[in-house]
Amino acid sequence: MNPPPTGVLSDTAETRCTLTGRPIPPLERGLPKTVESVCPQCMRLIDARLYEQDGQVRMEKTCPEHGRFEDIYWRDARLYLKAEEFHYADGDGVENPHTRATSRCPNQCGLCPDHVSNTALGNIDLTNRCNLKCPICFANSDAAGYVYEPTFEQVLGMLRTYRAMRPAPGRAIQFSGGEPTLYPRFLDCLRAAGEMGFSHIQIATNGLRFAREEDFARRCQDAGLHDVYLQFDGVTDEAYRQTRGRPLMDEKIKAVERIMETDMKIVLVPTIVRGFNDDQVGAIVEFALQRIETISGISFQPVAFTGRISTDERLAQRYTLTDMAHDVARQTGISDPLEDWYPLSCVQPFTRLVAAVRGEANIVMSCHPHCSLGTYLFIGADGRAVPLPQFFHLKGLLDDMWRLAKKSETSRFKFFTKTRAFLALRKHWRQEKAPAGMTFKAWLHALNGMVDKNVGRGKEGKKTFRSLLVAGMHFMDCYNYETDRVRRCVIHYADPDGRLYPFCTYNSGPVYRRTVERKFAMTPEEYRERRNDE
Repeated sequence: MNPPPTGVLSDTAETRCTLTGRPIPPLERGLPKTVESVCPQCMRLIDARLYEQDGQVRMEKTCPEHGRFEDIYWRDARLYLKAEEFHYADGDGVENPHTRATSRCPNQCGLCPDHVSNTALGNIDLTNRCNLKCPICFANSDAAGYVYEPTFEQVLGMLRTYRAMRPAPGRAIQFSGGEPTLYPRFLDCLRAAGEMGFSHIQIATNGLRFAREEDFARRCQDAGLHDVYLQFDGVTDEAYRQTRGRPLMDEKIKAVERIMETDMKIVLVPTIVRGFNDDQVGAIVEFALQRIETISGISFQPVAFTGRISTDERLAQRYTLTDMAHDVARQTGISDPLEDWYPLSCVQPFTRLVAAVRGEANIVMSCHPHCSLGTYLFIGADGRAVPLPQFFHLKGLLDDMWRLAKKSETSRFKFFTKTRAFLALRKHWRQEKAPAGMTFKAWLHALNGMVDKNVGRGKEGKKTFRSLLVAGMHFMDCYNYETDRVRRCVIHYADPDGRLYPFCTYNSGPVYRRTVERKFAMTPEEYRERRNDE
């Protein structure tokens, strides 16, 4: 196996435990290596081998009963290894897991004491009903033959579950589905989340209600909604015929226009299938840049294969995070696919430093380095987009922040830590490569606007959004499953029983979604009766 890259600052080699005392297996770096996976047919836990072939990272595994499986894990092995350099440490788990770990991950979720990460984003499915029938929907929404729709009291209970997490209560919540805007008390859910102290409230939506109801966006904002994660698979009707089964571009544009009339932000969420709509990646970025006063990000989601599919078809359609980085570069000319892209876990030094300075628990982005990849684009006075790593020496900055975080955890002089953090930011600034017209002071204002909703981003004193996060989150399916990633997951679903599930156990692997929905399911007739009684 290759040795860890030089210059990596991390404590993954230390023997660490979760807050409940369970040992944390350290992240294994380099290629080739053996990881734990599942059989795509019987879900048996089996070993998988990750190795480099023709510049790609591939996975192969063999089930004693169902034979051999292979997949493309990341198409660029260089980026795969780079991502590992930015995993500084694992999280500490939670103090109050909801279930005991009596079997191996991922066969008992809840969360369990073996889970390493806290909840960065909580998900609540409000309904499995939907006003679309998308062929690529991992939730199989509106096609199950039953209705899953928790009562408003159950939704309140799930919100309380996140807020009761220790040592750091959940702060960001996403309402999803199905189509969450179809939930009868949808606006009440938004209000309730704000009243309970969630600082970030977002929804995952196809946008049809925003497009069809003139005042819907305004009503959502008034109820406390911050971000609209808008399903957006391309800029042509043909792209939607491929992914959603019908033309939708006019309604997507109308939804965007109506949200732009409010102070809410939009994050475009394209599901990308290789050979279907991967030619749309650059156009989606350009669409966002042209509306950057409202569109603050793009969250590309490579398709996850939730049903049986032939090997040839799957390998032809498999889209990886490195494909995204290369497609953005090739189709827009904006970024360098190797130099400008980083995993989400790279922000851990900042989150650890904030916790140390404040002297209180903070949400730590301790997800696996191969779950995500992204870059920030900042817009200069000339309208040109410049990736953040081009005008910051990011590796040096993150290493300095990590050292500061580690020192500050045992220091009583927090003021000096803040000063040193500012000096580190200034030290790694590259003025000659900054966007046109942007000074270090102006960038700090933009950074403050990315954190404080009362400031806004970009032009001083105005609520504009002059930066764009372009990122991808590759949720696993049973063909590319890795239990190490499950244990480090930071995106969790809640159920009405008060349990939490990592995203890739709820929607793949054991697919706890099926168990949860069937436990609380109603027949369509029972659902209509309940609605009539309300």
